[in-house]
Amino acid sequence: MEFLLATGIGAVTASGIYLMLRGRTFAVVLGLSLFGYAVNVFIFVMGRLWSNAQPILVGEGPIADPLPQALVLTAIVIGFATTGFVIELALRSRHESGSDHVDGHEPGHAPGYSAPPLDASRTPGGPL
Repeated sequence: MEFLLATGIGAVTASGIYLMLRGRTFAVVLGLSLFGYAVNVFIFVMGRLWSNAQPILVGEGPIADPLPQALVLTAIVIGFATTGFVIELALRSRHESGSDHVDGHEPGHAPGYSAPPLDASRTPGGPL
């Protein structure tokens, strides 16, 4: 079971990092969310996987640690709020720059690039 969880956490983490390295803002937001989910599952698993364990020390036997559960619950709430804020920033950036790219520039164009003006005498239809 531990191998399955470790493999799943690794796959979700790798997917999140891959998406964060993309050039589009939507992919970056998805990557941040996936990475946050992987961290939440990792923290939750650090409390060990017990079945039928009591959360409070009452006698003999295994006990479940309630601290990772509380941390993950808090992280989920904070993650939702942060994701909403980052989506709003991405939408605002898209509106202001006119591009969905993280750096605000189209791929293959250097910052500050502007297309050269059209020469009317060289157009196929001639001067206007």
